[in-house]
Amino acid sequence: MTQTTRIILDCDPGVDDALAITFAHGHPGIELAGITTVAGNVGLDKTTANALAVASFIGAAGTPVTAGCPAPLLRPALDARDVHGESGLGGAVLPEPQAGPASGHAVDFIIGTLAAAPGEITLVATGPLTNIALALRREPRLAGWVRDFVIMGGSAGRGNTTPAAEFNIWADPEAAAVVFGAGWQVTMIGLDVTLRTRPEAPVLSRMRELGALGSDLLLPALGQYKSVEGDPAVHDVCAVAYVAEPGLFGLVPARVSVETRGQWTSGMTVTDFAGAEPNALVAMEIDTGAFWDLVLGTYSQVAAAMR
Repeated sequence: MTQTTRIILDCDPGVDDALAITFAHGHPGIELAGITTVAGNVGLDKTTANALAVASFIGAAGTPVTAGCPAPLLRPALDARDVHGESGLGGAVLPEPQAGPASGHAVDFIIGTLAAAPGEITLVATGPLTNIALALRREPRLAGWVRDFVIMGGSAGRGNTTPAAEFNIWADPEAAAVVFGAGWQVTMIGLDVTLRTRPEAPVLSRMRELGALGSDLLLPALGQYKSVEGDPAVHDVCAVAYVAEPGLFGLVPARVSVETRGQWTSGMTVTDFAGAEPNALVAMEIDTGAFWDLVLGTYSQVAAAMR
């Protein structure tokens, strides 16, 4: 019998967030306890609507979707519509969701759900870290309640929004600084590995075999998903794939600090592999072939259940 890991997915859909939701719903080793949304790739109204539409489309309408923060802690809201399109889902146009968002705020959902099952739930964040920072500020014990805390964000090398900063950290560096300083271990699945997960022609060909999941969501979303680095990567799927199969990744302990003041380096995750006491495990290697086999196999299960 497969042991399941319960997760809360805090996200900002976003093409790759939508693909991450699909993976989390479909993998037999993951139980998606809830989705919380934050402003990031597009505004909060759209990230929430997209999460609801994706969940409904893939058969996960029973998963609660709770809206969170509409803006960063201290800075004006920024977005990535140039990458994800005006809707946030690239070229995908999904039916209206079957239900609206859950009542309440994402911060309260995160705190309440983790408090009710300390040590049992993994928190996965694939957007700006605003909701997580506010949850920690309100309830510092949260850091001791998680089973694991995994983010898609940051980089030990160069950024993708500025030369120094990856988008999720750049969008709210003050929140990221709170999160990395909270006294827990952050598993950082950043650009060092996620940029290796561009869906090339053989992957897209296998997606074409997935019925409506491929034709209505995966392929049109990816088809209008733009990136300054060339073909875009499915960054956020990597964080959830780590929960399902951690052996796909090579992690290195490090001390990660977030730059909040630099004129040219705001949002940089300054990663020290040899100095101060580690506060993170930083992904530096990924088995890309096994990653895609895992992801496409999981999508096949989702597609089969949708028929």
